[in-house]
Amino acid sequence: MLKKDKNVLFIVRTMSLGGTENVVLQLGEILSDEVNKIVVCSSGGVHEEILKKMGIKHYTVPDIASKNLRDMAQIFSTIKRIIKDENITIIHSHHRMAALYAELVSKDSIIKIANAHNTFNDKKKLTQIAYKHTQLIAVGEMVKKNLVNYFKIPEQQVVVIHNAIKPFEGEYQKIELLEQERANGNILIGNVGRLSEQKGMEYFIDAAEITIKKHSNVRFFIVGDGELKDELINRVKEKHLENLIQFLGYRSDIQNTMKQFDFVVLSSLWEGLPLTPIEAFSVGKTVIGTSVDGTPEIIEDKENGLLVNAKDVRQLSDAMNILIEDENLRKELEVNAKKRYIEEFSFDKLAKEYRDYYGRL
Repeated sequence: MLKKDKNVLFIVRTMSLGGTENVVLQLGEILSDEVNKIVVCSSGGVHEEILKKMGIKHYTVPDIASKNLRDMAQIFSTIKRIIKDENITIIHSHHRMAALYAELVSKDSIIKIANAHNTFNDKKKLTQIAYKHTQLIAVGEMVKKNLVNYFKIPEQQVVVIHNAIKPFEGEYQKIELLEQERANGNILIGNVGRLSEQKGMEYFIDAAEITIKKHSNVRFFIVGDGELKDELINRVKEKHLENLIQFLGYRSDIQNTMKQFDFVVLSSLWEGLPLTPIEAFSVGKTVIGTSVDGTPEIIEDKENGLLVNAKDVRQLSDAMNILIEDENLRKELEVNAKKRYIEEFSFDKLAKEYRDYYGRL
């Protein structure tokens, strides 16, 4: 297919804050010179403004995960209209329901691609229908394994392209609160992610409570926003730890913020291939992560970070104690973390793989 014939529709659940949404923005940038045009269909969010600046048209629909019949009918008819009005030849989905709508709405002549961002063990039949005529891009080997072994997707239908992060460019902007805590002689530990069940922030808070009893010179910071925000803030208040565990809210300068931590924690209960450790590695910071799904594809235990079991508060606290107490180990892990980022998760590598992929269509 020639470039002039490649009119791409990205269907994604939202354009708010999150890893999947970041991937959509990355692809918008990477593919801008490889295709004729890109349009995005989602329930909207803060990243709509960025799409606008990139010259990418956005169509707003109800949440594609909605089970409301009126919403479903509206989504169906809107996608159908976009395909016709924009002369769409490629649909690139970023959610199982997005892939299902693409399967139901589009003609055989339209190429269907879907990114699999997470592992799942539910909605087996729905997923098989959604992906029946779709080329799949798994963000990690464990995600591919999940598609092939659990959902019985033919292996030749799935390729792996790792998530990646752009290198941090420009000068670091000091964050006053973090600067003050460091000036007071404190070690700074950050946990970055959506405040949702998936990210396991409550286990991080409970582990911090144990760690503080041994190391009074440690401060913990939670970066992000989400549906569990109030619940997590209350959890900290109930433990009377407001001065030791602080919420920084959503920040757009994640790499800049991470650079100012001594190390980063990823306490997720499940993941596809998480962006947080890649972001940390890109600025030379090591990570304690939970050994779930694709996370061990990035974090190698005792090589560039430490791995612990999900929900194991004591083990997480012990791992934090190790990095607090052993600065030499921390420095060694940091060197290896940066090396891992450059070799496996650089933006240039991702861009080349996606350009090659679209070039073959």
